[in-house]
Amino acid sequence: MQKYVLIALGGALGSMARYWVGSTIANRMGTKFPYGTFVINITACVIIGFSLTFLAKRAGLNPAWRFLVPVGFIGAYSTFSTYEWETLSTIRTGAFSLAAIYAVSSLILGLAAVWGGSAIAEFIS
Repeated sequence: MQKYVLIALGGALGSMARYWVGSTIANRMGTKFPYGTFVINITACVIIGFSLTFLAKRAGLNPAWRFLVPVGFIGAYSTFSTYEWETLSTIRTGAFSLAAIYAVSSLILGLAAVWGGSAIAEFIS
C-alpha cells in the first residue's frame, strides 16, 4: 500500500509542477511554439535519467524513492503525449517546419538530457 501512496504523492507534485512550469513559460513566451511542454519534456528527461541512475547505484537507499520520483512525479510531470498532440496540432495548422523543429529538437535534446542526468548521477556516485 505504501508504494501507491508514494506514487500518488509524487503524481500530485508532478502534475502541480507541470501546470506551474507550463503556464509560467506560456505566459512569458507565448503559445505559438509550445515552449512550456518543450521545457517540461527536457527537464523530465534530466530528472528521470538522474533519478533512475542514482537509485540504481545506491542500492542502500529505500526502494520507495523509485515510486515517489520516477514513477509518481515524472509520470505526472512528463508530457510526451501532450508533445505528440501539439506536434499534430501544429502540422494541422500548416506549420510543417515549426512542427518538425519541435519534434526533432525535443527528441535530440531529450536524449541528451537523459544522458546528462545519468552522467551527473554517475559522477556524484
